[in-house]
Amino acid sequence: MERRDIVRNFILKRFVQMLFVWILVSVFSFSVIYFAPGDPLYIYMTPGATGHKMTDEELYRMRESLGLNGNVVEQYVSWAKKVADGNLGISINNKQPVLDQILEKLPCTAGLMGASLLLSLVVAIPLGLIAGTHKNKLADNIISGLTYLGISVPAFWLGIMLIIVFSMQLKLLPSSGMRTIGVTSTWDVIKHGIMPAIVLSLNNMAVFVRYIRSNTIAQLEEEYVLTAVSKGISRRGIMYGQVLKNCMLPVITTVGSRFGTLVTGSFIIESVFAWPGLGTLGMSAINNRDYPMIMGITMFSCTILLLGNFLADLLYGFADPRIKQGRE
Repeated sequence: MERRDIVRNFILKRFVQMLFVWILVSVFSFSVIYFAPGDPLYIYMTPGATGHKMTDEELYRMRESLGLNGNVVEQYVSWAKKVADGNLGISINNKQPVLDQILEKLPCTAGLMGASLLLSLVVAIPLGLIAGTHKNKLADNIISGLTYLGISVPAFWLGIMLIIVFSMQLKLLPSSGMRTIGVTSTWDVIKHGIMPAIVLSLNNMAVFVRYIRSNTIAQLEEEYVLTAVSKGISRRGIMYGQVLKNCMLPVITTVGSRFGTLVTGSFIIESVFAWPGLGTLGMSAINNRDYPMIMGITMFSCTILLLGNFLADLLYGFADPRIKQGRE
């Protein structure tokens, strides 16, 4: 079988898997509303929820946007078709299209996630190499202890501690938001993003260090390392020229699998630091029982996760030419 056919079959197989997962998540997301006790729109039928009583026409449009007309199958199919077409409905809270609000907040979350991912890799690579080359020694024990701490510490607690120390006590960094009122400089945005990015990157950083450490130990026992030593290649040249490249291959897949922690973690981190992204938007929707927004963010996040994992699989195949996608 030619390489092109193998790649095509792999992409088709992964696409079918992604579609299956997407359908499962959509069923779960829809079930949140359908199986909830009472009428999902009951709270909006009285003035106490939105400040005014919704008219019958507004309620009908709301039911249409949620796909709540007909039996359960008809409701789901109607709603799923709209979602597949990019119509995520209208927010009950502010009567604005859900997709427009998600796209408005997406750059803030994407910037925070990108910064945290870059930070975790920049720190994890040298620490993982040091731990792997000093197996069971003092440096390895210290780094391993820090990774266990990074995996165990709750993100919301760490965020609060950083705010207390660096914002309230030392007054070095702003405690919340993305910008200072009246300030438009890039440095101001960076200062606001330092603590959220550190907290969001900590868990992934610890996981990456563990992976790179174990891969480094395994690679140092390979024959090509002994051959390089016999040729007189320096230790630094071996580590960064050969070992690091082979250690990073599994990390590519790990980045894709850990992409979900960035999405879910952003909800907590953005709430703690009042970062104006999807996390803050999602928590506000939950507090206001904005069902279209909750469902829209769920499906949008699911789509991003699936695409991230798919991209990681493709990058892994391109990074290692020995891998034949679609073949065991």
